[in-house]
Amino acid sequence: MTQIFDIAKQWLISDGKEAPLVSFYFQNSADFRVGLDRFTKTLTGLINSENSQAIIAAVVGEIGNNSFDHNLGNWPDQPGVFFAFDEKERLVVLADRGQGVLTTLKTVRPELDSDEKALKVAFSEVVTSRAPEPRGNGLKFVRQVVANHDFVLDFYSGRAVIHLNDGLEPVIEATDILYNGCLAVFRF
Repeated sequence: MTQIFDIAKQWLISDGKEAPLVSFYFQNSADFRVGLDRFTKTLTGLINSENSQAIIAAVVGEIGNNSFDHNLGNWPDQPGVFFAFDEKERLVVLADRGQGVLTTLKTVRPELDSDEKALKVAFSEVVTSRAPEPRGNGLKFVRQVVANHDFVLDFYSGRAVIHLNDGLEPVIEATDILYNGCLAVFRF
């Protein structure tokens, strides 16, 4: 794939004793917002449409913010998010060593028994532990944006990956590799 994907993947499948390169690592949500602002400014030079810039930044922000929102106080080892982008390839990689989608969703849907099922629920059903608050729509928003644009998202968690392409049905597959937390590869 790409070098930044390989760096993020290695961090997720490692024992978690070392943080990734400091230029790609954002330990808290405030630092991540600074990185997201820098990315958003970079989009100005890459994408002509302000609407497209905003949509791309919203997708990246949603995925990155989920790392903090769903792991606060529950990080298994290293808190924070890996966030890197390749301007030439128009590629963003985000990763966290959090609980992962299955563990997060099991708090609300204890019957879930696989990473594949958890990814399907995360990207297709509104699920929240904070009802009646209108929450749990973030990854459905991401899926809709990818479906309506010429974007691609591969999202790994646990031993599964979901592939989203513009207008196509999602494909969910088991992986041979255990991804500790989540890894997203977004192409715009």
